[in-house]
Amino acid sequence: MLIKEATPRLTQSEFAHLGSGELAYIRKMRVDEVSRCFPDAPDIDPRADLWALFAADGTPILLTDNRSSTFFKAAEDELRTVSLH
Repeated sequence: MLIKEATPRLTQSEFAHLGSGELAYIRKMRVDEVSRCFPDAPDIDPRADLWALFAADGTPILLTDNRSSTFFKAAEDELRTVSLH
């Protein structure tokens, strides 16, 4: 007889905090997205390549025009970066 175990479920709050303080993600941003995530950011040249570092819960951490800086900041904050697809 095969007994199936119940699949553990996360609450919305548990899911939102998954990886909190441990994981971060980096993504390229368009200038028109900046004000939504970084409301205090200055005016930015629309031709600039921008990169952002976000905490696992989506909290913005860093906005830069240098992708390498996002990895340095993650390492400085002892965050492991993950790839999103």
